[in-house]
Amino acid sequence: MIELNIPIPEGLPQSLKMSDAEFSKEARMLLAVKLYELGKVTAGIAAQIAGVDRLLFLSSLAKYGVAAINLKDEETELEVESARRLAGS
Repeated sequence: MIELNIPIPEGLPQSLKMSDAEFSKEARMLLAVKLYELGKVTAGIAAQIAGVDRLLFLSSLAKYGVAAINLKDEETELEVESARRLAGS
């Protein structure tokens, strides 16, 4: 994996009542959540970015207001259509 260094203002973690380690962990999670929400990465890749396992990542999404199932509109329509066909048979 490559590493990304992002400069932040001095004292920012403390102003958020976090240690440097807590802030770093939260920043990784926020990046992973946003990339997943936008459909840029899979849950597995997002979990790697966040530094947690996939199940923990998926269960943490609700805390950030992001759905664990991240289907695009057309995928949702196909799923609904398939479910209706199955229910009708």
